[in-house]
Amino acid sequence: MRISDYWRLMDDEFGAGYSRVLSGTLVLAGVGGRTADAALGAGVNPRDVWLAMCDVQDVPPERRLGKDVKPRD
Repeated sequence: MRISDYWRLMDDEFGAGYSRVLSGTLVLAGVGGRTADAALGAGVNPRDVWLAMCDVQDVPPERRLGKDVKPRD
């Protein structure tokens, strides 16, 4: 997963503004007791950060892959 994918998933799930707040302030045990921003800055795989965020925020499994995007005609 790329960092851009992480941000797309965050924005889709939590909204563009709140996703930045969560990423910068919420401490995630799943990535060593760091915030998501700190973990990403330390080189932790964005997928691992996303899954840790999902665990803490109780994102249901069916939404962890993001929104379904309809193909263009």
